[in-house]
Amino acid sequence: MSNSNNKTRLKHIALGLAFSSIAFASYGQQKNFVVINPSMSENELVEIAANIVPTPEQLRWQQLELTGFIHFGMNTFTGREWGEGKDDPKLFNPTALDARQWVKSCKDAGIKQVIITAKHHDGFCLWPTKTTEYSLKKSPWKDGKGDVVKEVADACKELGVGFGVYVSPWDRNHPSYGTDAYNDVMVAQLTELLTQYGQVDEVWFDGANGEGPNGKKQVYDFERWYALIRKLQPQAVIAVSGPDVRWVGTETGHGREQEWSVVPVGKKNKTDNGSQTTADSPPAGDMRGSVLGSRSQLKDGDALKWYPAETDVSIRPGWFYHEAEDKKVKTPAYLKEIYFHSVGRNGVLLLNIPPDKRGLFTDYDVNALKEWRGKLDEIFKVNLMKNAKATGKVKKIKYLLDGNDATDHTFSMKGNDDAVELDLKGAKTFNVLLLQENIRKGQRVEQFILEYWENGQWKKATEGTTIGFKRLLEFPTITASKVRLRIVAARLQPALAEIGLYLDTTDKK
Repeated sequence: MSNSNNKTRLKHIALGLAFSSIAFASYGQQKNFVVINPSMSENELVEIAANIVPTPEQLRWQQLELTGFIHFGMNTFTGREWGEGKDDPKLFNPTALDARQWVKSCKDAGIKQVIITAKHHDGFCLWPTKTTEYSLKKSPWKDGKGDVVKEVADACKELGVGFGVYVSPWDRNHPSYGTDAYNDVMVAQLTELLTQYGQVDEVWFDGANGEGPNGKKQVYDFERWYALIRKLQPQAVIAVSGPDVRWVGTETGHGREQEWSVVPVGKKNKTDNGSQTTADSPPAGDMRGSVLGSRSQLKDGDALKWYPAETDVSIRPGWFYHEAEDKKVKTPAYLKEIYFHSVGRNGVLLLNIPPDKRGLFTDYDVNALKEWRGKLDEIFKVNLMKNAKATGKVKKIKYLLDGNDATDHTFSMKGNDDAVELDLKGAKTFNVLLLQENIRKGQRVEQFILEYWENGQWKKATEGTTIGFKRLLEFPTITASKVRLRIVAARLQPALAEIGLYLDTTDKK
């Protein structure tokens, strides 16, 4: 995954995006995947999109908000980002590896799930696999009897953190890569990882597909791998070359300002041989476009699917540890901005923190994580709307302030039932807006405006498009005693779960 060529990634990231019957799920009659056809009107498509919902597994994943990536392996000791699969396993020898330190540092920062790079592109395996000798069995670490995957899995279980594995389909070491036999190797490796370490909550596939040691490229049998994962770990989400979670399209940590979780999949464009593509295809359109899933784009696929965005970024310039980058760890202030532009834009943030050659997170990384967490805790410790009184048509605001994303006020969008007006019971100073939809009912808000009362009239504080699971907006500091949130446009009746106003002064300290 690290520093992948965008063209290569975009070309190959689609290989495994299958949307067969294993992807269907529902709350009542609602599903997370619906086939469409060219005869459907825009209104019909909008209604379908508004009723598509996440699977229980996708909902759990979305609620995590923060997940951690741990890039660790042979590259840690060679100084590379992409190894060629030719390095001596004896180079892998962390002197003080402590997976518990990794997981605890993540948990203390608010990260709720950790993914370990069990195998990167070089093919070196961080567990004692039976499928290859190119693993830590041949390293001096713990006399070849160590198991990094087990240590991470055990630490996650002890500390109550979700556990996931990254397994690179591209293997630059295994001699069978580029042949049908390699797909059997991947099945064997996945079986080991999914049966020996307890519950696995996420399986992460990269889209990279390059040549192996024999000069050939592999045709990945993703459908077979997905079926195996569903069988062995049915609660796991499969990302990013997978049917449950998609790549946001950038590795900067900044998601789209308009981020729809329901997107068109498959492409109606005919292929060179004149055949029609199926729904077993990636999101229709440019994955890096400014919008996926707008009204005008709903017709562009063979189906509509709940396919939420994971926003990945490393805390350092590289994905693996390099000593020269110790002073280039992202600042707590910039990590806060990334949080607002990932979690706060209807995504889940996947933040990479790479251990050093000792097998430890450095103080640079740990301190940045601690200060970042401190900033977020300070910003969101007091909802200035907590004791507000409803003064508009919407009188019952209990569910908007209960901290529960499963309760909501559903706006009829008729008459004045498109806004919530609140008396803050005295002047309050704020510059952050938090909104959440109850995505169990779908994602529906298309445009909203926050206004405040000043000098006898309503004035705009900020505005946005999509909300989804969570939307965070920063704006110039305002002091007011009365505010109003208006839903300007929506697909059917939007279900607003949470609303909050906060004051951020952290960057002034």
